[in-house]
This record gives sequence, C-alpha cells and structure tokens, in this order.
Amino acid sequence: MKLNKKLILPILLLPAWYIIYHFLQPLADWFIDTALKLEKGEHLTEALRFFIFEVPKVLMLLALIIFFVGIIRSYFSPERTRKVLEGKSTFTGNVLASMLGIVTPFCSCSAIPLFLGFVESGVPLGVTFSFLIAAPMINEIAVILLFGMFGWKVATIYVLTGLAIAITAGYIIGKLKLEHWVQEWVYTTKIGHSEDDEEKIKLSGRIRLGYEAVKEIVGKVWVYVILGIAVGAGAHGYVPEDFMAALMGKSAWYSVPLSILIGIPLYSNAAGIIPIVSVLIEKGASLGTSLAFMMAVIGLSLPEMIILKKVLKLPLILTFIGIVATGILIVGYLFNFLF
Repeated sequence: MKLNKKLILPILLLPAWYIIYHFLQPLADWFIDTALKLEKGEHLTEALRFFIFEVPKVLMLLALIIFFVGIIRSYFSPERTRKVLEGKSTFTGNVLASMLGIVTPFCSCSAIPLFLGFVESGVPLGVTFSFLIAAPMINEIAVILLFGMFGWKVATIYVLTGLAIAITAGYIIGKLKLEHWVQEWVYTTKIGHSEDDEEKIKLSGRIRLGYEAVKEIVGKVWVYVILGIAVGAGAHGYVPEDFMAALMGKSAWYSVPLSILIGIPLYSNAAGIIPIVSVLIEKGASLGTSLAFMMAVIGLSLPEMIILKKVLKLPLILTFIGIVATGILIVGYLFNFLF
C-alpha cells in the first residue's frame, strides 16, 4: 500500500519536531551562557533566558497540537454543530454543547452569527450559552499551553472545571427563562444556512486542513505569544517573589475576586495570557488565583460582551457575567485549596 505524499511529510516532521523540542533548553542555555557570555543570576540574564526558551517552545507546541486539532475540527463544521444541538434541551443539551464548544471554531467575531443560527434553529437559550462559554474558555491553545507549562494534571482539571462552569451556567440561564432579555429582532431574523458538506473528506484533505489551521491560528496569535512571553520574561527577571505572593497568594482572601475584577476588562487570548500566568505562579501567586485571572480574561473578555450587546439586553449580559464569574470564583478557591 502506497503512502500518500501528504501523509509522508507529517511522518518525517514529527521526529524532527521532537529532537528540536528536546534540545530547546540546552540551546537556550548555550546561547545565553556561552555565545553571549552573560552572568548567571542577573535580572537581565534570566529574563532573556526565559524569553529565548519559551518563545520557540510555545510556538512549537501550538503548531503541533493545532495541526491535530485542525484535523479533528474538519469533522465539526459550525453548521453540523448547529444541527447536532437542534432539539436538545435541559442538562443533556448543556453537556453536549459544552463538549462541542471545545473542538469547534469560535472567536468573538463569530459570536453573533452563531447565536443567531442557534436561536433560529430552536436551540434553547441555556444550551446556546453553554456553547458560547465553553468555546472560548476551553480552547485548544489554553489546554496546550497549560499542559506544556504545568503538566497534564493541571490541564485536565482546568478542562473539567471549565466544562463544569459552562454546563452549570448554561443550565441556570435556561432554567431562569431569560428569553425576554434577548433583543426582539433576533427572533424575527432569518439567516441562510449553507448546506453542510456531508461528502466524506479524504484523509489527505483533512491533513491539508490541519496545515491550514496551523497557518491561520499561529499566524494570528504569534504576536500575542511573543508579547505575553516578553511580559512574563520581564516579571521573571525583575518582579520580587514576595510582592506577588502578598498580592495573589493563598493567604490573601481577596486575591481570587480581585483577579477576576482585574481580568474582565482586559483583552487578551490564551496565547498571550498563559505565559504571564506561568510567571505569576513562579513568583508566588497561587494556582487558583492565577487560573481565575486567566479564565476571566478569556471567558469574560470585554470585546465579546460588547459584541453580544447587539443581540442581548443588558440584564442578560450582566446575569451571564455574574453566573460565570461566580463559577470562576469557586474554581479559584477550589484550586487554592487543592494545590
């Protein structure tokens, strides 16, 4: 059986990827200590070491996992997702919508067309919100970076708690019957649905979609990656540990709600915020507080709230923020208690 040419390239690239990734730390140390001959332990030296190591590490992790997620996503178009959620209600719909939110393409700019499509199809409001919460909060970039920086246990708990927030928040919103807080024009709008491409895509086509996903997503977020790591590098080299421990440590009872309040108005994505979270933890911030800050930035971003204002009335937006923020608050304290 002959291998397709498009299958050969990934097979050849994977060993090369592993070798390069394995030697990133020694290469970074050689460059700092031998090539540049910088003195170990100095603020600038350690900040540069962090930056030079983390940038290729994060970008390589993103490229690898986004490639495979891109292939998985080829099975879940937005139209197919909408069809799967049609007719689903109450808790089952919330669970299914939250799980689909992890693997389906979503960004703030697509919030309105997705919302309109779901409402027009008869998807309950609570189920729709479960999807809208899970999709940005538990995206592949967040999971990849958490896995790379903190290990599989933290990444797994993050996914599970994120799902719990999305499921619970959507369920509560559904039970509250808040459809009257959706803008009236939403229920009278008819949007065209493109026919779902049901023909089977060949594996070579899905691999091509994987490459396109890498090109598109990494092309969009690499700037955030570098900026986030640059901020993290500065904190790594210069911020005193006792300062972050006092502000965001376990002993500060107010640290979790404060981190959520700070995170909501900020605009970033997982690629930009997780490297900063990594350094916050290294400098003494507790894991729960740091993750609460990250989830607030990603899941309750101000730009998304502004976009959703076009289809939701203010009381529903505030209810949404309040329920999700409460869930994040619980997760923050839970992580602080467990770790």
